[in-house]
Parts: sequence; structure tokens; C-alpha cells
Amino acid sequence: MAERHKLYRFDYSTGKIVLKNKKCPRCSSVMAFHKSPLGRWQCGKCNYVEFTSEKR
Repeated sequence: MAERHKLYRFDYSTGKIVLKNKKCPRCSSVMAFHKSPLGRWQCGKCNYVEFTSEKR
């Protein structure tokens, strides 16, 4: 089971709970960040992928 408390953070300045990861532009599902080899954001639902050159 996924640990949902790791997906969100609390913003103390606004008093709101904020999602850490990006949302998919196609299906609005939460995307996962994969570090290898260059880094990419991937949606597990519709398989949308964004490649980045940065490592987190």
C-alpha cells in the first residue's frame, strides 16, 4: 500500500495541504518521478512521459 503522507506537504504560510508531485496534463492523475538515466515524469494511468535534464 502506498504511503500517502509522503505525497503531500503542509504549506504553513497559506494553511493548505499541497501535492508534492506534478499532475498529468492528459488525465489529471498524479505523476511519478523516475531518476534514471536523465530523469522523467511518468503517468502510470495513461503512460504520458515528460523528460527532464535535472535530477531530484
